[in-house]
Amino acid sequence: MKTATATLALALAALLAGCASLRAVQCEVATYGDWPAARAPGTYAFERLPSQQARAADSELLEASARPALEKAGFRPAATGQEPDVLVQVGARDNVVAVQPWDDPLWWRGGFGGWRYGPWGSPRWGAALRYEVPRYERQVALLIRDRTSGKPLFEARASSESGRSDRQLLAALFTAALVDFPHLGVNPRQVDVVPMNYSSLCLRKGWSFTGTKDTPV
Repeated sequence: MKTATATLALALAALLAGCASLRAVQCEVATYGDWPAARAPGTYAFERLPSQQARAADSELLEASARPALEKAGFRPAATGQEPDVLVQVGARDNVVAVQPWDDPLWWRGGFGGWRYGPWGSPRWGAALRYEVPRYERQVALLIRDRTSGKPLFEARASSESGRSDRQLLAALFTAALVDFPHLGVNPRQVDVVPMNYSSLCLRKGWSFTGTKDTPV
């Protein structure tokens, strides 16, 4: 019985480690501002630039992605007809970069076949089929301003790179951007975040998981 219990505990620990590491999104974060020490987060409302107003669907996606991170940081949406304490602007960039398998400088970059050096061994002729591996570079930005004075109080940026296109990762980036709010930190620094759809799976199993980890870059 004790052996079975120990085996089950080891299996659960291994699965939890998988949730915390294999699915983590590595983000580079930078934060700026001067949030008043005695000020609570309070209520918020999103503010859109004219260009964002013209692209309502994209703006709604960004705001929906940022909302869980804002509420986790202690903010709450202003009720209809209520003046918010702060105004929040959000933005994002998503670039696709084609990566060649021979981008490593140890490889000669040629077409089909060629004289090249491998990373180990002597020069040789060999087939060098060229293909492109897409890499997705994402960055989100968030600015919190006092509604009354218009003064910027907190600015955060978070970026990541991966081999898959998944808009759900936007929420993870906003989480990373606000994970230390209202405190600042080393710029830039690495923050590991587990996307909500992965961490919620762990939580449904009854496990405790913080979902974030700070590491200076």
